[in-house]
Amino acid sequence: MNLKSKISDIKPKVVGFNLPHLSAENRLQRILTAALPKTSKYTNHENINYWNADFFNLNQVEIFQESDINEQSKILEIANLSLLSESYFIEKAGVGYMAKMVLLAETVEERMLYGMFTADETTHLQQIINFLPNTELTNTDDPFLNLLSEVVESDDKTVLLFVLQVVLEGWGLTHYRRLAKHCQNPIFSEILQNFLQAESRHHATGTTLFQEMSISASSEKIIIEILAQFLLMIQIGPQGILTAIEQVKGELTKVQKIQILEELDTENHSGTRLKILHSLMNIPSANNILQTLVEKGYFQPLSPSQCIL
Repeated sequence: MNLKSKISDIKPKVVGFNLPHLSAENRLQRILTAALPKTSKYTNHENINYWNADFFNLNQVEIFQESDINEQSKILEIANLSLLSESYFIEKAGVGYMAKMVLLAETVEERMLYGMFTADETTHLQQIINFLPNTELTNTDDPFLNLLSEVVESDDKTVLLFVLQVVLEGWGLTHYRRLAKHCQNPIFSEILQNFLQAESRHHATGTTLFQEMSISASSEKIIIEILAQFLLMIQIGPQGILTAIEQVKGELTKVQKIQILEELDTENHSGTRLKILHSLMNIPSANNILQTLVEKGYFQPLSPSQCIL
């Protein structure tokens, strides 16, 4: 379902996915560099495999294990780059989102908090950029990021708070904690670990503000529709791994895809994540939202054969 008619009739502006970067020699870039917290510039992008095969459960996948070392490295590189790019776009959107929330603030303290959160996201974005070999990313066809871009453009503060700060910022805490724990680059691992304190504040603020609000029937309906799409993306398992393998090994048959998803233990993979998301939504003011999603089966993982798109 296309949510743009419900959320926004204009092309995304706040999310900033299409914003280009300045050259390193640009004077504005130099001012920004001076203003940002001092961090070491990471320049070794020859090997971006910050997470190994075990992290992606590729050690359990027969077609990966039977590939030669070059193919394995390429599959890993694609999977790693997908993770890095996703983090880049999320933090890029986060800068715009937090700046938008400054304008939507209803108290001085709320405005001050979101001003600080904008700085958090700016710092995180710069730190991700340091480890990303290509920062000329101005568009994406990733379904999750496209959904995120639609939500950020919403003018409904209730929708913004619940979807982006209660659910996705809460989800981000688990995600970044896992990335930090298993990252093979100690510098990057420490940076990702340091994201957690800020992300926790963002999540707590969103939860606090949301619980103080009354939810209209229209806002509740939009939240349910958005989260149904997001939960379906979790239900269908690690599709990115299938994509990475296919880019290197060529088009996979349905039988091969099912086998790979079985080897990846997709039901447990998705089930664990769905339980986390269920717990994040389990707050008193969201009872109707959670109950509706439960009744529609969105917290049930799908079998490998059901995950084939």
